[in-house]
Amino acid sequence: EVQLVESGGGLVQVGGSLRLSCAASGFIFDDYAIGWFRQAPGKEREGVSCISSGDGTTYYADSVEGRFTISIDNAKNTVYLQMNSLKPDDTAVYYCAGDQYPPYGLGEYFDSWGQGTQVTVSS
Repeated sequence: EVQLVESGGGLVQVGGSLRLSCAASGFIFDDYAIGWFRQAPGKEREGVSCISSGDGTTYYADSVEGRFTISIDNAKNTVYLQMNSLKPDDTAVYYCAGDQYPPYGLGEYFDSWGQGTQVTVSS
């Protein structure tokens, strides 16, 4: 069973930075993808970024391109989301999710989800 545990959320001022972590376990294959999604109150869930463990291909939503960076430490089975130049619109619960079956991308189906971590950007 795949397990995903997020950490690193918190309260930050506009323009600040946070780094989220997603510790993954239980994947059957070495090749998988981890995605970050977010959901703000009253809004639909939005795909933010994802990365494939095999070749490191990354995907970003237009809203975070250039500000967020996703990376993976395969030795630790951990994916990071470095978030810089944070804006109030980035406030949301951030979830990491796993996809074991290619192709990979933000529009693909993710069948394993973490519990979420709150990110609040104050102005």
